[in-house]
Amino acid sequence: MIEQALLKVFCSNFVAYYKSHAAHVNIVGRNFGSDHKLLQKVYEDLQAEIDTTGELLRTIDSYFPLTMAETIDGSDIADDLEPDYGDGLDYIQQVYDDLETLIEVYLELEDATQNERGYNHLANYAQDRVRALKKHCWMLGATLDGRDI
Repeated sequence: MIEQALLKVFCSNFVAYYKSHAAHVNIVGRNFGSDHKLLQKVYEDLQAEIDTTGELLRTIDSYFPLTMAETIDGSDIADDLEPDYGDGLDYIQQVYDDLETLIEVYLELEDATQNERGYNHLANYAQDRVRALKKHCWMLGATLDGRDI
């Protein structure tokens, strides 16, 4: 159960990373500069976690997927970034929604470690990631002020 939860974290984080990076590169509009920088912070944070979660999988004698198809299949985040070549708010909304999903995936990992001796490091990791992702959601949400997030 812990292995599956951590694998889902890896896959969901990877898809969220890719989508946020694509949004960062493709965003346009009047607020391009600030939106571009905001999304960069998100994708760089998610990108850094790819190696971290891969190494955590190895600490429990597991492996991460070898193909993109397996990664996408193992993710709770859909591979469906909708193009928005307007003001960029739709991209930011999509990234926000993905981070909310990713928070739930990390909470599932934390739940999976309950009553399992020797996995406190994974519970602590999940808690730290939830805190970091909530900060990104706060910033994205402030940018979306007035939208029904």
